[in-house]
Amino acid sequence: MALHRFSFSTLFLLSLTLLTTTTLSLSTVYDLLPKYGLPSGLLPDSVTNFTLSDDGWFVVCLARSCEIEFDYRVRYDRTVSGRISYGSITELEGIQVKRLFIWLDVDEIKVDLPPTDSIYFKVGFINKKLGIDQFKTVHSCGVSGCSWKSFLQLPGMVNEAEMLITE
Repeated sequence: MALHRFSFSTLFLLSLTLLTTTTLSLSTVYDLLPKYGLPSGLLPDSVTNFTLSDDGWFVVCLARSCEIEFDYRVRYDRTVSGRISYGSITELEGIQVKRLFIWLDVDEIKVDLPPTDSIYFKVGFINKKLGIDQFKTVHSCGVSGCSWKSFLQLPGMVNEAEMLITE
């Protein structure tokens, strides 16, 4: 009977140690994304907190809403959520992309498995393939709103037509 108690307590301590190690190794969301095969630069540098449940549902809190200029202008709400699995984020809420003069919700983000140099963004029924390199580093968060640069910069119709092409 004593052997059984010893084995149970040893197993309990081992499990607690592994749980602590896992928690410490995933101390930031920027550490978490690559463990799921996704680039760490999908989120801005202003993350203040994040949670991840066992079913893959995550919630990321930012210091404030902001915008980042990638190939397209991207807006992040103060809260970003979705379901993460290896190579994808689905049920995404809190990220929009600007096309012409309107903001469209990004519904899904996926990468190729095995990995390639591409990442895919689903916006409604449109899938857009972009180069993954621009998402490998974490970008500084700009303030949301109208800037003179974005106001004076009128997108070309050729670029807008590219967004409508499913790749």
